Amino acid sequence: MSGQGREEEKGREGPDVLTFGETMVALRGSGPLKLGGTMQVSVAGAESNVAIGLSRLGHRVRWAGAVGEDEAGALVLRTLRAEGVDVSGASADPEAPTGLILFEPRLPEVTRVHYYRAGSAGSRLRASAVERAFSAAPPRVLHLTGITPALGPDPLSAADRTLRLARQHGALVCLDVNFRSRLWTAERAAPVLREWVPSVDVLIASEDELALCLPPRGPDAEKPTDPAAALAAQAAPLLARGVGEVVVKRGAAGATAFTGDGSLHRPARPVRAVDAVGAGDAFVAGYLSALLDGAGLAERLERAVTTGAFAVASPGDWEGAPTRPELGLLGAPPGTVVR
Repeated sequence: MSGQGREEEKGREGPDVLTFGETMVALRGSGPLKLGGTMQVSVAGAESNVAIGLSRLGHRVRWAGAVGEDEAGALVLRTLRAEGVDVSGASADPEAPTGLILFEPRLPEVTRVHYYRAGSAGSRLRASAVERAFSAAPPRVLHLTGITPALGPDPLSAADRTLRLARQHGALVCLDVNFRSRLWTAERAAPVLREWVPSVDVLIASEDELALCLPPRGPDAEKPTDPAAALAAQAAPLLARGVGEVVVKRGAAGATAFTGDGSLHRPARPVRAVDAVGAGDAFVAGYLSALLDGAGLAERLERAVTTGAFAVASPGDWEGAPTRPELGLLGAPPGTVVR
């Protein structure tokens, strides 16, 4: 086969992971926004954070979001391309701007977030655009978050359609609940997430997000007082509805995964916390990376808490995401100089 033929064949090969959602221009202040000061410019978005994390670990990832036909949108696409993410499924909307997010550090471990995304290009993402990105070359894994359907009726329809396509093509479905109360209420989110659950293979959530995926509890329902038993009680009905793995992000306490064979816990990797923003997305990237490698549950959790630790130890949403050779750096003795 000629060199050109090999490139065409490679282009037709499906990605390891397809994800989509809104990526915004991110401005990070040096202090309280009302006082002014300097700001750093970058990009941010849960799905693109995961895409970058997976790309750095050597996986083929396609991101299929929408940006404005503006300089901010150009920055988003340029950044993702530079990180090795396939943006051939992305679209530029000439009638809506790229979204904006402001990060305002207030305390060493407290950052306030301000969204400017109403009416943005990401909120107008059409099902047809995501369908084209999926059908061009189906992925091994479809990664969804609970953020995209919260952006409006069009992104919700896009997510619904892509979920159906994943089922038709046999792609594994990963859902990170990623509930954002600034975007929609629990009352609006729960019916959507509960409807998706039977189509999900890997469900990832924080402890307080699991209830959004479960049927409402009766007023007399007893809740276990032991935290581990409470998590198991929430995971059981999700597994019964067809979810293959329920992975619970527990912050500084690490992570616990539940499958039909039982549960497994991994503590968090100890690091000096710099910025917790993006840690959950880094965790997801690590988990999916090990899953794509065919690793067992213990190794999937271990890689996930490792990539999450890299995010916590670095400023920014995705900037600290490790490459595969860097995964072992956390085990190095303090003061180690890598030459």
